[in-house]
Amino acid sequence: MNILHMKYAVEVANTRSISKAAENLYTSQPNLSRAIKALESDLKIKIFKRSSKGLEITIDGEEFLLYAKNALTQIKKIESIYENRNEKQLRLSVCVPRASYFSYAFSEFSKSLENSASAEIVYKETNSMRSILNVVKEEYDLGIVRYQSAFEKYFNTLFEEKKLNYEMLNEFSYVMAMSKDNPLAKKDVIVAEDLAGCIEITHGDPYVPSLPLIDVKRAELSEFSKKRIMVFERGVQFTLLEQVPNTYMWVSPIPQDLKDKYNLVERKCTFNTKTYKDVLIYRKKYHLTKLDNEFINKILEAKNKYFNKI
Repeated sequence: MNILHMKYAVEVANTRSISKAAENLYTSQPNLSRAIKALESDLKIKIFKRSSKGLEITIDGEEFLLYAKNALTQIKKIESIYENRNEKQLRLSVCVPRASYFSYAFSEFSKSLENSASAEIVYKETNSMRSILNVVKEEYDLGIVRYQSAFEKYFNTLFEEKKLNYEMLNEFSYVMAMSKDNPLAKKDVIVAEDLAGCIEITHGDPYVPSLPLIDVKRAELSEFSKKRIMVFERGVQFTLLEQVPNTYMWVSPIPQDLKDKYNLVERKCTFNTKTYKDVLIYRKKYHLTKLDNEFINKILEAKNKYFNKI
């Protein structure tokens, strides 16, 4: 059944005139008459009949037109949803770790959108497991997964199983972030024993595929502190670091203006030898867009800017 013919039939029913309907539809009367006959032939019913009173709708026609009007209303809703979604609309959807250099890269990237007519950008900070699931389920196009280098084989196996492309963006060691008022900030060299009385702030949802959570926490959480606060929102960590001087957190490098805002300093600690990787993932059937590559380039620029200063 032709949707256009359905629209023709509804217009004829509304006007009760072939000539008037043809005028409204910008088509000829013969063409409209042929379309109605083709529709009636497909449905094996008569929709209209002529009488002394003019064009009338049959009982079968009344039933058909009820369904046709409902169907056309739904089609119109679908068209209205997507009418602005053309090739010129910019789209990006990405899940990233809770890290400052990603948010700064995203801010720089967002400046390029100021002159675009239409854009739909979704940026989500979350943990590795959620990023992987979001990309696999096609809820997001890109994901960035952070893991300890020691667990690389576990993640690579999972990426292959889930049919994901994966490309390393960055490899680094954590630095220690703390308040300028933390007594440790005044030390030239910090050793592991200095952390015994401090409170470690850490994200509370570590993940490594195929490993029990208890083993993951044992490997991810610092062995140097006995007191720990687990947070899930990145903003909370800065408030804690600023307002509770005896706290510290292992982080990727923080931009200077953010450190100034929260009265923070960073310290490299040679006793923490763990290294981490930030890895880009996307589905193997997905092709990176120009906008995707622009965002990735901003991440690489941020990496070069903030990590080269360590």
